[in-house]
Amino acid sequence: MTTDSQTEYMMALIDLHRGLDRKGPGDSDYSRNILSNLSKVPPKPRIADLGCGSGAGALLLAQHYNSTVIAVDSSSVFINELKARAKLLGIEHLVIPICGDMAKLDWSVGSVDLLWSEGAAYNLGFEQALKIWRPLLANNSIAVISELSWLTDHRPEPAIAYWQNAYPTMGTKAENTTRANRSGFSVLSTHRLPSQAWWANYYDPLRERIRQIDITSSLQSVIRETEEEMRMFEKFSDFYGYIFYVLQATEEKSL
Repeated sequence: MTTDSQTEYMMALIDLHRGLDRKGPGDSDYSRNILSNLSKVPPKPRIADLGCGSGAGALLLAQHYNSTVIAVDSSSVFINELKARAKLLGIEHLVIPICGDMAKLDWSVGSVDLLWSEGAAYNLGFEQALKIWRPLLANNSIAVISELSWLTDHRPEPAIAYWQNAYPTMGTKAENTTRANRSGFSVLSTHRLPSQAWWANYYDPLRERIRQIDITSSLQSVIRETEEEMRMFEKFSDFYGYIFYVLQATEEKSL
């Protein structure tokens, strides 16, 4: 794919997701439950939501902690949606939206107490994302990252073929635990997002959006791929899904 066609594809992908509450699978009650069980976060944490989309996670974090959230996404469309949603909720003073590259943050070392990222680490690769983000976290700080993961070691061939093309580095929980350990984290807990949350909060609204949108030539291929993704999940959701990895930044060993 050329740079021009990549840009056109991304613009079409953003257009398809325009206006949706979620840009990927997730569930606010499920996320809130994870937050309620985090015991190592200070009362007024310094929070970052990386790959925030239109702010489903950032808004929840701001309300849960009544603390400022720096929310980063590369799409100005999504960032503008986040600004509007924060204003509507009356919490715009708690959200700092940044349109930028989550792989190139020039923040101070150890400036984040709680790093949150839903479904975005795959853009960099799970391990690469953790290595890039680790310096942002103070020692013993927490990162909560949802990552597309294999749920079993035995997988149907169609699922293997599809994800080998779409996300070849997708790992199992054990493999991702090893990757986290190599990147300066210990895994405190893991939580699998229920399959129902994919449908209720993401795929069903996305299907409705597809029915309503004017389908341009640039949108055709994006919609075709999106519908294939939904068919795969419908058939094989027992074999893969999102796992939330609750990670603690470990103290770096001196040489």
